[in-house]
Amino acid sequence: MTMKKKHYSVPGEETSPAQESAKLYELKKTQTDFPNIQITSSNDSERFIRNFYFDDIDVYESVFILMLNASLYTIGYAKISQGGVTGSVVDPRLVGKYALDSLASAVILAHNHPSGNTKPSKEDIQITHKIKLGLELFEIDLIDHLILTHNNKYSFADQGIL
Repeated sequence: MTMKKKHYSVPGEETSPAQESAKLYELKKTQTDFPNIQITSSNDSERFIRNFYFDDIDVYESVFILMLNASLYTIGYAKISQGGVTGSVVDPRLVGKYALDSLASAVILAHNHPSGNTKPSKEDIQITHKIKLGLELFEIDLIDHLILTHNNKYSFADQGIL
């Protein structure tokens, strides 16, 4: 299967297909209202990430990633998945995609347990290590994985699992 790239031009402006292609890959700084705060502990990341959850923290599992620059300042976040009451599917490719797109140097993974139990499951531990190894290929650090409940948290970093 061959994909052809469409060439668009502005009337009166001559551009080559190579110039058009280069424009697609330009890095642009855009104005954003996203808070740029430094994350120095699991408590900092918990406070920040709880802003993504509402009453649904007790209803169904949701998985988010928080992207950070080299100085551990927040640069973005993404919802990776939303599941059911007892689980959610995490596709490591989506984590990698958002981390790479944002040019993150570090990532914090977070999900909630509606049951109120902060203990990580065997699957939680396995996906954490799988994502950590995948991100390392791009020199992106997985610095923590938080499990949140209505009132508590579990930090993989604080427990020495990462």
